[in-house]
Amino acid sequence: MKVATKAYGLIEVDERQRISFPRGILGFEPVKEYILLDAERQPFYWLQALDVEQVAFILINPFLFRPDYELDINDEELRDIGLSGPEKALIFSVVTIPPDGGPMTANLQGPLIINRETRSGKQAVLTDLRWKTKHDIMSELATARKGPC
Repeated sequence: MKVATKAYGLIEVDERQRISFPRGILGFEPVKEYILLDAERQPFYWLQALDVEQVAFILINPFLFRPDYELDINDEELRDIGLSGPEKALIFSVVTIPPDGGPMTANLQGPLIINRETRSGKQAVLTDLRWKTKHDIMSELATARKGPC
């Protein structure tokens, strides 16, 4: 199928890249259908709305820069996307790149959880005080690479 994207213009994508968010994403609740794309620069991804070209999110796997990241989510909360265990989940954080050149940040408080099999997703809201909406990716990546002292 052809999709108009914010990052790449009109492109051909495989139906298997389609991800449904039955409840939408916070602030974008009416938008339910997306496609997941590899970004030109790894380790990032694009989550592009199918019907609204200007709605697109840059994503990253939070475990790349925060190996200690934990999702304390009730199993019942994941049932609505058909997720029975963590091995079938893709976990992403939404990335913000400020236009003023400030640090690139990731939202660890509101991860996106996608069931690999059903390609259905949801945004969770974590209550653990360690996880904020703005974690400096490069700073925390440098800390993670150093390892524990």
